[in-house]
Amino acid sequence: MAGEPVNVNEFQELARQALPKMYYDYYTGGAEDQHTLKENVEAFSRIIIRPRILVDVSKIDMSTTILGHKTSAPIMIAPTAMHKLAHHEGEVATARGAAACDIIMGLSYMSTCTVEEIASSCNAVYKRRDITALMVHRAEKNGFGAIILTADTPRLGRREADIKNKLAIILCAVVLQSYLVLIKKEKSHNCRMIAPQLKNFEGLISTEYVSDKGSNIEALAAVTFDASLCWKDIEWLKSITKLPILIKGVLTSEDAIKAIEAGVAGIIVSNHGARQLDYAPATISVLEEVIPYVADMFNVVVHAVQGKVPVFFDGGVRRGTDIFKALALGAKAVLIGRAVIYGLAAKGEVGVKQVIQMLRDELELTMALSGCCSVEDITRNHVITEKERFICRM
Repeated sequence: MAGEPVNVNEFQELARQALPKMYYDYYTGGAEDQHTLKENVEAFSRIIIRPRILVDVSKIDMSTTILGHKTSAPIMIAPTAMHKLAHHEGEVATARGAAACDIIMGLSYMSTCTVEEIASSCNAVYKRRDITALMVHRAEKNGFGAIILTADTPRLGRREADIKNKLAIILCAVVLQSYLVLIKKEKSHNCRMIAPQLKNFEGLISTEYVSDKGSNIEALAAVTFDASLCWKDIEWLKSITKLPILIKGVLTSEDAIKAIEAGVAGIIVSNHGARQLDYAPATISVLEEVIPYVADMFNVVVHAVQGKVPVFFDGGVRRGTDIFKALALGAKAVLIGRAVIYGLAAKGEVGVKQVIQMLRDELELTMALSGCCSVEDITRNHVITEKERFICRM
């Protein structure tokens, strides 16, 4: 590709050129037919923006406050696994990029850098509760601001690109809800591409599992993922930390209600980047299903949730207009995952900063052209959904 990238999609092409095919497939692939993967992105195109005119937009303020932390924009980096597959500096480079842009980064427990190296937020509960407690305490000690519980992986989704690539695995922890460290093996060339260690688990657990059938990730998950994780386990997690707990993976109003009743500090509407259940809804299409129930529950469980529960959005964000639409539909902020990985793979820390800045610049322009001087000015009246257009035609 000639010249500098001008949008996130062009960074994806740079990442494709920079990465070994198996690594690129791992980051970009979704479950089964990848219907939900496509829908996560395409569903945004069916939401129309309603701009307002003759508003003084000479000064645009994109800053917001997330769980008490002031940030420059309603953008967070989603917890994603194994950044050293994308760049040799891994999550350290991602964290520096996030810090330079003054946004919050979520750190996966399946990172290739330690919590001591990175201060942000972290995710996952483990089958070995003693390891969970240890990692949570390390997060607290090192100034992390929250715990993100990924709740949509009782089993691993069927990721056919990984099956075709015949991934071989060394796992440095027995996982309940998180991502996996991989050793990549391409049979056609009879070689191994070795992923970096999961540094958070050095000296704790080392488990190797290689299968001759299907995806080795899937085989490992079948014997290590804890399908018994349920709502009562949130109480245990709350008992070992004073950090706020966000639950990631909510797609229905029923689960939004249960999350509030469980006392979480925030809800992340997410389908795991379309890597789990194919034909689950695109996240932007269900955001409004979750929001009203969160609002309706405030008076019922005000003491349990200690005030308003923010709802965050994760899935398919590639443009500043996408961020604007999610905010208009009620999200407090959006999480970006693959977009950051593409920047990291292409240019390291510099690429991470460029991707974030691109999205901020696009959001700022969208706000100006829509007559919004601050994120608080972005309202439900600024968008029309596909459902609304359909009703109008009836």
